[in-house]
Amino acid sequence: MTKTKTSLVTGERVVVAVVVSRVILSLPLSLISHGFSLFLLCLSAFLVEIRAETSPFLLSRFSPRRGASSGILLGAVTLPSVMLSKLVQLTRAISLHEAEQDELSHVTMQYWAASASCCAILIYLSVIMSQAKKTESLSSSLWLTRVSLTGTVFYGVACFVSLSMISHTGLNTSLKMLWMLFHGLAAVKLIRHLLCTFPSCASIGEALLVTSGLVLYFGDFLACTIAKICENLIPVDLVSISYGIKRSETGIIVQGLLLGLLLFPMVFRCVLHIYETFLRKRDGGQRNCSDAAKSILFFVSLVFFMVLAVPSWMQFVHDFHQHPFLWVLTFVFSEPLKRISLCIYWVLLIVVSVSRFYSISRSSKVERILLRKYYHLMAVLMFLPALVLQPKFLDLAFGAALAVFVALEIIRIWRVQPLGEPLHHFMNAFTDHRDSELLIVSHFSLLLGCALPIWMSSGFNDRALSPFSGILSLGIGDTMASMVGHKYGVLRWSKTGKKTVEGTAAGITSVMAVCFVLVPVLASMGYILSQGWWSLLLAVTATGMLEAYTAQLDNAFIPLVFYSLLCL
Repeated sequence: MTKTKTSLVTGERVVVAVVVSRVILSLPLSLISHGFSLFLLCLSAFLVEIRAETSPFLLSRFSPRRGASSGILLGAVTLPSVMLSKLVQLTRAISLHEAEQDELSHVTMQYWAASASCCAILIYLSVIMSQAKKTESLSSSLWLTRVSLTGTVFYGVACFVSLSMISHTGLNTSLKMLWMLFHGLAAVKLIRHLLCTFPSCASIGEALLVTSGLVLYFGDFLACTIAKICENLIPVDLVSISYGIKRSETGIIVQGLLLGLLLFPMVFRCVLHIYETFLRKRDGGQRNCSDAAKSILFFVSLVFFMVLAVPSWMQFVHDFHQHPFLWVLTFVFSEPLKRISLCIYWVLLIVVSVSRFYSISRSSKVERILLRKYYHLMAVLMFLPALVLQPKFLDLAFGAALAVFVALEIIRIWRVQPLGEPLHHFMNAFTDHRDSELLIVSHFSLLLGCALPIWMSSGFNDRALSPFSGILSLGIGDTMASMVGHKYGVLRWSKTGKKTVEGTAAGITSVMAVCFVLVPVLASMGYILSQGWWSLLLAVTATGMLEAYTAQLDNAFIPLVFYSLLCL
């Protein structure tokens, strides 16, 4: 009995509880229903996580990443907490007449969509675990399964009631309920696909975070398309109000690039199937496409899809009046000295660093996890000056870099000639225990961890440090914690973990020290500084403790948690 009690309280769960409590206690009265739903989501995810870790059935069903806990609680509350913190910030902006009500409606729908995705996945996981009752004899396990399933369903009902209360018309409510249901079903379908297609590549919590984020992003893409198609046909209140807000050209291009590349594998499979069917009909046999022909078809399809199809969607949906790539060239050469010089600086830094670290990784005995922290420092050198001097250009550069990463990973996974095999061997030099040969995610998580807070800080932002949350938490805090902990760490946070008290203290101290230097610089450049030092210390400490206790991919969770706390 003692063992069961002690297993209920872990460092990661305590930190998550502190973060959620901080978000809820910062809510204005107009967002109380949202806070209540977040509390219920946290409680439901807690029950599901306990049930998952007391039974091997769920883990054996999906084969998650080895060495990591399920991470269901952290994965379920991270994105809704971020969206709720953004709502708090927008509420302040509306009170100052710095933002429109439509933008608040848009983020509100995104919050409920993220909550619906997480709720549906929790129900799905609870249903799967309930199927194990025939093989398990412990009555406590059966009781816990029923409680977790009941609690999650109750959370879904509470969300329905809360969303109905803030709606104005019956039609609006019905459309919103249908839209939430779509997100939930899509999330369940996607997480099943991710966990089954890429076994041992992610924990359930990591897959939950990625799934809810992708469904939210794809849902926004679909809503924008529906809004344009239905613009002159039917009055779709859901789309016209929540998704008809003005968007920046950079955001449109980044969304088009990323979603186009994520959809491209399905498009290429269809093209390849059509081509092979044509060959069989022409030759009257079972002839398949050769590897060389597949490679040519792959690159031709990729260029056509990304240069013609995706830009056509951008121009149709968002009324782009010129080809997006021409807009990018015009944007870059509008300040050629600053932006081209920045590109040259990035290229030189990448070439020198990658060649140096690659040779070290092949010949040195330096631990991979420590070697990879040098890339975190490289991210600071690349992104910090650009974020201060050229933030709009950095938004676009992040999107271009992420698009290149996605394209290269597709080529590596499919071994597309002639780049696939050399790229696979090159990338393996920078992997560690959290990566697998099937899918390498560390470079994605580092880039996204730095980019997401910057992208989400577009528009009104009265917390000048929030765009820096990824760079500070990963480039400074995580790096210093690993280096100091590896060299000087003695006191460990747990008997089984490798994280040390000395490393965590170094990470927290280094982030605070950089903030003390960064705040006067930002103030001199006219940034709005309204962040209290005590709230900043709480955010930095909570993030540092999460890094110390979590067994999840910290590049994915830490920047988002830090960002949500900085926005309050």
